[in-house]
This record gives sequence, C-alpha cells and structure tokens, in this order.
Amino acid sequence: MKQETDLKMMEILRILDSEDKVLGAKHISNELRKRGYSLGERAVRYHMRILDEKGFTEKIGHKGRIITQEGKNELNNGLIFDQVDFAYSRFQEKMYNISLDLSKATGLVIANVSSINQSDSKDTIESVFEHGLAVSKNVMYTKADDIDYIKTVCGTTIDGVFQKNGIISRPSYGGLVKVEDNTPLEFIEQIAYEKTSITPLEAFSGKGNTSILDVISSGDGIIPANFRTIPMTKENQAKELLARLKKIGIGGLIKMGKPGESVLGINVPEGMIGVAIIGGITPVCAAQEDGYDLNIKLADEFVNYESMTSIDYNTNPILSDSNKKANKVSFVLEEIFNLMSQVTFDHNTFEGEIITNISYIDKENLDESLEIINNLYKQYPHYFMGDKYALLDGKDGKVGIATICSLTVDGILTNNGIVSIPIYSGLLEIDNRQPRFIELISYTGSSVDPHEIFIKKDMCNIATIDGDNDRVLASVHSVPYVARDDALDIFDSINTAGFNFLDIGKPNQYIYNSKIDMYHFGYATAGGLNPIVKVKEAGVGVDVKSIEKIMDFKYFETF
Repeated sequence: MKQETDLKMMEILRILDSEDKVLGAKHISNELRKRGYSLGERAVRYHMRILDEKGFTEKIGHKGRIITQEGKNELNNGLIFDQVDFAYSRFQEKMYNISLDLSKATGLVIANVSSINQSDSKDTIESVFEHGLAVSKNVMYTKADDIDYIKTVCGTTIDGVFQKNGIISRPSYGGLVKVEDNTPLEFIEQIAYEKTSITPLEAFSGKGNTSILDVISSGDGIIPANFRTIPMTKENQAKELLARLKKIGIGGLIKMGKPGESVLGINVPEGMIGVAIIGGITPVCAAQEDGYDLNIKLADEFVNYESMTSIDYNTNPILSDSNKKANKVSFVLEEIFNLMSQVTFDHNTFEGEIITNISYIDKENLDESLEIINNLYKQYPHYFMGDKYALLDGKDGKVGIATICSLTVDGILTNNGIVSIPIYSGLLEIDNRQPRFIELISYTGSSVDPHEIFIKKDMCNIATIDGDNDRVLASVHSVPYVARDDALDIFDSINTAGFNFLDIGKPNQYIYNSKIDMYHFGYATAGGLNPIVKVKEAGVGVDVKSIEKIMDFKYFETF
C-alpha cells in the first residue's frame, strides 16, 4: 500500500512540474484520472499536505500548490522503480504529442536542451551541422538566468512523425556507432531504452565517449546514434516520410535495413526493419570533445519548428552507406552468464575460482592507492563487495588491482542449483535517509557494464567528508522465493569468507526502491569497483575494468 501511495504522490509532483504553475486539487484530480489514478479532490488535498510536510510542495493561499526545488529533486531521484518505467513512457508521450506539419514545416518537435557556458563553442557546434552530422538544420539559441542554451531537434521527432502517420516505431537502443572512412560500420556500445532511469544517449554523452571531430577531419571515429524498428509493411511509406522530412531540413538517417536484416550489428526480428538515426546531441557532443563544458538534456521539451533558426546544414551528411558486414552486437548479460558458469568457489571450503574486476595503475602509485583503499575499508566496509584484493603484473609499468565482482555470488548460487539473475546495476545514494537507488540500468539490453558508465560520467561520490551524501555503485539480483532458505544459508557461509551484502529482501519486497518480480526475492551488493572509484576520485590515474576475468580465490589477501 505504501508503494501505491508513493506512486500517487510522485504523479502529483509530475503534474505540478509539467505545468509549472499553481494548481488546485480539482485540476490535479482530473489530471490523475487521465493517468489511471482515481483520486477525488479530498484525497488529493490529503496527499498534498504530506508533500507540503516533506517540503516537496508549497501552498499558495487558497489557489493551490506549486512544486518546490526540493520537490523537483525528489522527482528526479525518488522511486527509482517508477523512473525506470517512466523514462521509456516519457519518450512515448513525447512522440504522441508532436504536431509537425510536413507540408508547412510548422508545429511542435521534440528538442534536446544543452547549456552553453562558453559562447565560442558555437563555432564547433555549427561546423558539425555543416557536415550534416545532426538531425536537423534548425536550432534555437535562448538565454535564461544568465545561462545560454542551444535547442536541437531530437531524433525521437522522427519516431513521432512515423507514429502520427500510422507507422509503429519502437525505439530500442541508443549508443555509439563506429565510423571508418566515412562509413558507419557497427554499434560498439548500446543501452536499451526500456528499464533504465537514464536515457541511453545521455549515458554515452560524456567526454571521451565520442570522436565526432575525428569523423569530420579524417572520416574515422565514433558518433552517437539511436535505433528503432518498424513493420516491413510500412517500408515504402517510411521512405516517403523520410524524404519529406529531408525537404524541410530534418534528416540524420544513418542506415535503413531490409526486412529481417541486421543493421549495424543489431539483430532485427523477422517482418521488421531496422532504422538507425544519428543522435540529435551530436553537435554538442563535439563541443564537449573540444573541451567545452555543456550540460545536455535529451528529449527535454517541445519547440515550434518554425521558431527555430536555420543554419548551414548538409542534408547529405559526409557519412556514406556500405554493405560491409558488421560484427554482431554482443550484450553484457551473455558475457555475465558465461562467467557465472565458470565460478567454482565452494561455500564450504572457501576454495575455487571467482569473477573479478581488474583495474590498472602505474606501479609508482600502488602504495598510495592501497592506502586509500585500506582507509576506505576501515571506515566504510559496507561499500566493498568483499574484504579481499589481489595484485597482478601489468604491461608498460602498470600493476593490476583485482577486486571481487558481485556476480560471483550469482555463480555460487547457480552452482548450488539456485537461479540467481543480476537484474540492475545502479547508483545507490546514502544520506541521512534510507539508502535508495537514484539511477538504475538493466543488464538486459546493455552491451557494457552499467557501472562503467556511472564511473565515466563521474556520477559517484565515495566517502564524502560528512559521509551523508555518498553515491556508491551497487547491483540488484533476483532469486525465486522458493529457494530463499537455501540461499540464506549460502549467504551466511560466504559472509564468513568476506563476502558482503547491503540488503537481503523478503519475497516481493522492494530493494532500496528497486522493484523485484513477483514470487522472487532480491538482494543488493556493493559494487566491486567502489574502492577503485575512490582511488580515481583522489586524483590517481586508473584504467577501470569491470567483469574482467576468472581468478582463483587463493591469490586474494585481506585488506
């Protein structure tokens, strides 16, 4: 019942945030009804009093309530089990609400909004448009609170146009595409749009992920892109719509496959056609590569297309098509299952092989790094998956630090006839309230360990001075509830060997706001890379590698 109440209050916050004005109970009750919640005005007022007490809303006389900044923060971070579903639903909502008239080039399109802290970054951004590496020729420059912003057309606008014209368009993945000799070859990283709280292209928008400027200068590099499928019966109509979009300055098509044909390495079901489109954030990602500081928000708002400014844009991008066979895209869960199958650790003898993360540092930084890790363990042992580490010789004056990967536990349970599946990788916020996940990415549909994404984007905050605003890596695993007693016995045993657990739930119980399937129970473990992240945060150069290899437990020593 509590989760249902929390969902209603979260939806009230969404309504207040979306309209950004004082709203009364009657209006909110009507909006809730549209969204599937049957709450009368009296019940709405009851829920809003609770939100007032929490500081998430503020009563404005007899007119109603507004959302506070703290409420906006809660909307972004709270109820993560709701956010992973809402992120995809938000795209569907945006697609439905576009109103672009292709004959007049007017109406609402979906826009990405990015802050521009340095005005000369516009030169880099507009050079990308000149080479056609964008969704549209139209942009909008705005200013608010002394901050400059650029709004670019989001590729989801094309999905919306398809949808408005009766073509089922299903956004599936967002990720990075490798380009050689101006030819897009294959997706090298991708995340599924479903079951994630962070939009896929946002996950890959950080500096160091793309090399768009290299594509422009040499024809080789990496660009952001997204992928969707449409029914093969709509192929001709889709091509006609893409041609009409191109005439009004909206393009970005990378590749459209044939029915059932894989596109850039991604498999396509029989009867469907894969369509890859360049990411609408490509121009601003190029500015990030050039050293400019930008804050990117994907599919953030609607903009009237006719109010946008046209800049030099090549509707025929420098990218060319190729029939070269792409390498099949692999997903991290496939790798995980194979590694789990190689775990031989015996929970009775504490002998056997486990899954490890191995990160490399310069040998001259080893003593400093181990001191950082040891100090962290003394203060925050629960931030560690286990109390052990191992050292390995690396190349070129490097040394590897191996830590226990939480997937080892799944492997141990599997060896004992218990199905244990890692379902989410996340960012756990630990403050003066109950710990909760503020970001979650499903292992299903991801080609990369999500923890590496959080690390690359500097989203962690390990062992702060006051210790009440930490963000640590953690993962959620699911086990059938009928096996709970046997699993608990194994957990008790391996805990003696130094394996740690953040939480072990009861059947159908949420784990730090993460939803567990019916007839299952969940358990949460700290990320094995947390100590390595702390070393990185201390300014030590480190090459982070997760889910790296199988090692014998006997080579590990205690912190």
